[in-house]
Amino acid sequence: MARRLEAAPPAVRYVRRFGLFERVLHGFLMFSFLGLAATGLPLFFSEAPWAARQAHALGGFEVTSVLHRIFATIMISVFLVHLASVLRTLVGKKDYTILWGPSSMVPQPKDVADMFQHFRWFVGKGPRPLFDRYTYWEKFDYWAVFWGMAIIGGSGLLLWFPVFFSRVVPGWVFNVALLIHGEEALLAVGFIFTIHFFNGHLRPEKFPMDTVIFTGRVRESELRHERPAEFDRLARTGELEPLLEPPPSSGARTAGRIIGTTAVVIGLVLVVMIAYAMLA
Repeated sequence: MARRLEAAPPAVRYVRRFGLFERVLHGFLMFSFLGLAATGLPLFFSEAPWAARQAHALGGFEVTSVLHRIFATIMISVFLVHLASVLRTLVGKKDYTILWGPSSMVPQPKDVADMFQHFRWFVGKGPRPLFDRYTYWEKFDYWAVFWGMAIIGGSGLLLWFPVFFSRVVPGWVFNVALLIHGEEALLAVGFIFTIHFFNGHLRPEKFPMDTVIFTGRVRESELRHERPAEFDRLARTGELEPLLEPPPSSGARTAGRIIGTTAVVIGLVLVVMIAYAMLA
């Protein structure tokens, strides 16, 4: 009897979500933030024994301070490159969809409705909201960077160049800047390494690692489940097919898992150090 041929399982299709530019920029942002946290904590808690040991491991408090400024320069550069990209889209390409619409990072009435519907879904009082390209918590994370650059970055520049800024601001401003810089930085570190990491990697449907920001691709079935409004819109307008790509290589997935896991571990260790320093 002729052996019956079994149909091959359908190939898993992937959708391009982030381009190389966004992934590289996020990589530098992540690298600089981890560096700022790792060098800033021993400076902020300089009187604690563990802070002295950590600074000594980095080469001493003076070297740690220099490294902190290097990481700050990288983060400021990333921020300026992103702003230049936004201006290029608005002015050069005259693409105003980044200010409003389903692909915009600007908060909209739908985000407020999604947030309340999401809370109702948490307690079993309604269906899960139909998210589009960016969720309300992703937009919150995005605009938190602007807040951080204004408050933490601005106060940091005052402390970095005190002689220059002393010509235009009174002396008490530097005391306020020192307080704001440290406290807001602690808040940012705590938020990123708990809430952001949980939403991105540690929640059940993503655990142990979401590699989309590293590979730039997401499974079609995952996109349909997590962001049905975006999937339906892309399918309806014919924009889905051009975004289909082959699966990321095993090397790319492995590299993403290693980088992401390293960042999560470092972040959680730093959160524990913050808690220990605050309670000790």
